[in-house]
Amino acid sequence: MTRASSFSEPPKKHLGQHFLHERGIIDGIVRAVDPKPGDRLVEIGPGQGAITFPLLERHGAMTVIEFDRDLIAPLTEQAKPRGELHVIHRDVLSVDFTELAGDGPALRLVGNLPYNLSSPILFHVLDHAAVVRDMVFMLQKEVVDRMAADPGSKVYGRLSVMLQAYCTVTPLFDVPPGAFRPPPKVDSAVVRLVPRAPQDIGIDDATLFAHVVRDAFGQRRKTLRNALSRQCDSAAIEAAGIRPDARAEQLPVADFIRLANSLTGAAASE
Repeated sequence: MTRASSFSEPPKKHLGQHFLHERGIIDGIVRAVDPKPGDRLVEIGPGQGAITFPLLERHGAMTVIEFDRDLIAPLTEQAKPRGELHVIHRDVLSVDFTELAGDGPALRLVGNLPYNLSSPILFHVLDHAAVVRDMVFMLQKEVVDRMAADPGSKVYGRLSVMLQAYCTVTPLFDVPPGAFRPPPKVDSAVVRLVPRAPQDIGIDDATLFAHVVRDAFGQRRKTLRNALSRQCDSAAIEAAGIRPDARAEQLPVADFIRLANSLTGAAASE
């Protein structure tokens, strides 16, 4: 169904806005989300509604989080004949997704994330992974490559370990610059993240785990012995079955979890 657009505001560069318009890409995202009755859809950064309106027409109700005040009125107006749209006018980094989910179904998140904020948004969502069923996000392809990278890869790093520890990460398809207005200077990609069940994560102390991963990748060329000197000594690393002279990019996610849990156990026994 095609309706006349009431959006008159141009994309705002300082907000990192690139509005999706390519129908084939939009349809691909809607198919990836594939909403079912009872789902709780939440879109981050709906922009001019390229993904919002097809999902709303298919599902009938959803929530969107939009920071740009100038987009809210046209979004609300165009949504009326399509379904029930609840708009949250906030910076997504200030949204408490756990509170938003409440006692209802787990949230299904979707969005074309602003490239300058994609990593902070991903880490923020991780803090609320217990109330998220899945996420279908479009990001800079370079970021998606980092998210899904394997140990030993040049792009395997903190983002890879943190996301893969808590979620399964599945790249879906690439998106060329011409699919947006204005076209970004980089390729994009769509990725699906599915949070793991708490019993499958196996991290004893989430804060310590995050600190270990952060420090390990703080200076990539350092060995773990040197990079983790604030957290532990060589003996503690060896006690977890890991070589102190290894570098962070060589360790699979399971090794980081084992190391952090070993440090947690050692601290608890002191």
